[in-house]
Amino acid sequence: MKSIALLSMLCSLIWSSVDAQILKPVKWSYAAKKTSATEATIFIKATMEKGWHIYSLDTPEGGPVGTSITFTPDHSYQLTGTVQQPKPASKLEKQFGVEVKYFENTVIFQQKIKLQEVQATAKGEISFMVCSDQQCLPPSMIAFNVDIK
Repeated sequence: MKSIALLSMLCSLIWSSVDAQILKPVKWSYAAKKTSATEATIFIKATMEKGWHIYSLDTPEGGPVGTSITFTPDHSYQLTGTVQQPKPASKLEKQFGVEVKYFENTVIFQQKIKLQEVQATAKGEISFMVCSDQQCLPPSMIAFNVDIK
């Protein structure tokens, strides 16, 4: 019985240690604002920890995985244009050997939509890669949803 309790405690300590080492240097948040009765803008914000950055929507081939935002088609809204981003910083990325465009600290992507119904929920996925000057984490994909009221 003591050995089972000891083994259980050891597994808990190992799991806590492994969980604490998982890096998640980017936090995502979402909002929407109606700009008229039939139009809205969706805001997708990435906040990076100090020393980390994500890549722009227009990252060149041969470089890191750029950020991409895709919306799941839905009858309650239509996309107007493409996802917009602010002007990114750029530099020669030694790890990839190409000039890349990136964002540090925070960035807000925007997508305009035309509402087909009074209320809608925009859903989709964000694919991104986050790097520091020391390392890059494997590309990640996260799902999102934003209520538009």
